[in-house]
Amino acid sequence: MIQASEIHPLRARVLAEVHARPFSPVKTPTRLLHLAYVNSTEEAAVHRDALIDLCASCSLPAPATDSKHIRIDAPEGALVWESHSEFTTCTQELANSDHAAAPFYPPTDSLLRKVRKLPPPGRLLVAVDLHLVPDGGIQTGLQDVFSQTQIAASEAEEGRALVATDFKPDSYGWVRILIINRSLTPDQAGALVQRVLEIETYRTFALLGLPEAQALAPMIRRIEVELPDLLQQMQVSDDFEANHRLLDRITALAAELEAGAAASLYRFGATRAYDELVRLRLNAIGERPVAGMQSWSGFLSRRLNPAMRTCASTEERQANLSRKLARAAQLLRARVDVALEQQNRSLLEAMNERARTQLRLQQTVEGLSVAAITYYVASLAHLLFEGAHAAGLRVDPNVATAFMVPFALVGVTWLVRRIRRGHSID
Repeated sequence: MIQASEIHPLRARVLAEVHARPFSPVKTPTRLLHLAYVNSTEEAAVHRDALIDLCASCSLPAPATDSKHIRIDAPEGALVWESHSEFTTCTQELANSDHAAAPFYPPTDSLLRKVRKLPPPGRLLVAVDLHLVPDGGIQTGLQDVFSQTQIAASEAEEGRALVATDFKPDSYGWVRILIINRSLTPDQAGALVQRVLEIETYRTFALLGLPEAQALAPMIRRIEVELPDLLQQMQVSDDFEANHRLLDRITALAAELEAGAAASLYRFGATRAYDELVRLRLNAIGERPVAGMQSWSGFLSRRLNPAMRTCASTEERQANLSRKLARAAQLLRARVDVALEQQNRSLLEAMNERARTQLRLQQTVEGLSVAAITYYVASLAHLLFEGAHAAGLRVDPNVATAFMVPFALVGVTWLVRRIRRGHSID
């Protein structure tokens, strides 16, 4: 017995992931209507709750509230609901033995019963009408079924089935896929049906990266054209203001490019993942070509590969431009920093010169101040000596003033320098 304390908290979740989306046996003939909606996690949760309410109204067992795969079996057909990272799928299975000789009849809109009872979980992107018929169950050729000359058809499961489609929406907006069951068991048919539906779903979601790449292309091209001109201006620019303007422009271009790259990062990553899933599913069905028709791999390679290369090229151009802009900005920033250092050095030299000039002016003013103060002190002393002479003292005012002037000059000079030293200390 395994002790609960020894079990990793994610063990149950990891083990259940292998069985998260099991293949369900599918009898022949059967018709399936498959819808995929782009939505958020919150919208998927709301749709799951509505599905649980539908189960309750039909007196069916309620699924787990955190389940990502729900199957509702009913006499008129099963409803399969799946939640993925960015989309939700609803697949309604319908027994169609009454119309085995007429593929895709009656029209799809008259068959959507349970799906219409649920609120749309987001914006519809994928709508597939898949018809599984027995070998010899159709009386016309594939061109008559699809009314198209461009049909992709391949044998699958080592020739035990044939899958065909034109990958085009019909007048009701559904992409029709026909599977002719030659010798598949219900389990094998269920696995093939699920893989074929996944191919069409993942193919459509992979192509979401193409509009994103096409929307970014004009901006990337504009930066690619403008960058060489800016680099040419860098070679001849030696003015600080001109370099600063160039740096501002390159920084603005880098910010614009990085904003676009950040916005498209998830989409391009998802596109690569979906494209890889399409290739894995095509390999899993054991596809073999049919004489005179394009295979699914050949058809998708001609149309899907250019779109994937466009997305990859856009990502690569973004990365290359980002590196070039970063290097150009680094060179300009170094040039601007050097120019700033030169300006700062010139400014410091000018400040030093002004300080020296101010010091000389201060010394001049200080000398004049000493002379002026000495003159006033001598004048006051002369007045005192004249007063003393008038009072009868035997003092010659002029001689006494002349004798006192050197002492006054020395005293005033000492006092001024002491005051200056006191201010410098403070």
